[in-house]
Amino acid sequence: MNKVVERKNLLAFVLVTCCFALWGFANDITNPMVKAFSKIFRMSVTDGALVQLAFYGGYFCMALPAALFVRKYSYKAGLLMGLGLYAVGALMFIPAKATGNYYPFLIAYFVLTCGLSFLETTANPYILSLGDKETATRRLNLAQAFNPIGSLAGMFVAMQFIQAKLNPLSTEERALLTEDQFEAVKSADLAVLSRPYVIIGAVLVAFFVVILLLVKTQNKVEENGYDQKFGPTVKRLWQNKSYRFGVVAQFFYVGVQIMCWTFIIQYGTRVFMGEGMTEQAAEVLSQRYNIVAMAIFCVSRFICTFLLKYISPSKLLTYLGIAGAALVLGVIFLDGRVGMYCLVAVSACMSLMFPTIYGIALTDTGDDAKLGAAGLIMAILGGSVLPPLQARIIDGVGIGSIASVNVSFILPLICFIVIVLYGHFVTKLNKK
Repeated sequence: MNKVVERKNLLAFVLVTCCFALWGFANDITNPMVKAFSKIFRMSVTDGALVQLAFYGGYFCMALPAALFVRKYSYKAGLLMGLGLYAVGALMFIPAKATGNYYPFLIAYFVLTCGLSFLETTANPYILSLGDKETATRRLNLAQAFNPIGSLAGMFVAMQFIQAKLNPLSTEERALLTEDQFEAVKSADLAVLSRPYVIIGAVLVAFFVVILLLVKTQNKVEENGYDQKFGPTVKRLWQNKSYRFGVVAQFFYVGVQIMCWTFIIQYGTRVFMGEGMTEQAAEVLSQRYNIVAMAIFCVSRFICTFLLKYISPSKLLTYLGIAGAALVLGVIFLDGRVGMYCLVAVSACMSLMFPTIYGIALTDTGDDAKLGAAGLIMAILGGSVLPPLQARIIDGVGIGSIASVNVSFILPLICFIVIVLYGHFVTKLNKK
């Protein structure tokens, strides 16, 4: 049996896998910030969700330029560019805080995620290339298994060093403050929110130096018999049904992931305030549930990576998609903590999906994978487009006895249905 990672590629694999944890940290320290910014600036959930629009919009805008950059130069150059932009965006929280305005933070998030787009566009196909084709999907799942470790760290920092340290005044109490009182509270809260981003910016500068010194620069992209002109490459990718549907499935997967992890705070806050908790206590407890969800996601990723030895990726994707859809139905129709438990359990189903969709979609694309990776990273736009739509539903009214936040999970349900259809499609395709 071929090794998942050969000894000669081990150092590169370890260092690139660290990048998976770094962007996981950014993703999941940011999800709770929708609620935090809404409170700090006294905004609606819809306005707060602009954080996700800026965050995942950076992924979309930079994915294709990143792929072209990597094709022209090297994987190492792509990693360095990604780390550099990530660091700059994180350090931009310093001037953003000084302005005291919301929109400079959105600009900082956008720059930061331009860096994440470079990292993901580079690291995913790089990991696939570090060994035998037959073990590529398992290798990517193994590397991706360290992404939720970074996510757990991000959630922990968000809970312990941001949410728990923000001024405990509720949204309603902040609305009653005078302008001077509001500005004082806002300034203190923005200082609390910005500090972890500045620290991660400094860490990124150090890791940039490590990558610069220890990762070898590969030769430029090898042709391997492929015409690497842009037009013919795009045409070949478009004609690949598995790839084309894979981009669509990835759009909906990232959407469902971000919706479930972002709005668990709103869902849990409603549940726990209904039990008599204050708003801040309910938010902190909801974030603890979010951390449990991420821990389940992390453990499930390793379990699913093991199961891939015995079950084909497309079949396992289909089974988990069906389970995810069933759990979301529980989130919608089962109120109270039972619905919250269903929402936490959804993470077990999502753990396999991103790297598996990614690996399936790029199967048999050869060196076109360098550009094909861009389409799959651009599909992360789902995390930008779908959460604001869900936020609009949350800001609206419920249906009968079902609260608006419960109703909003109809969007994640639709996402899981699309993923199930993709898994079934690839399974049938492989039988031909």
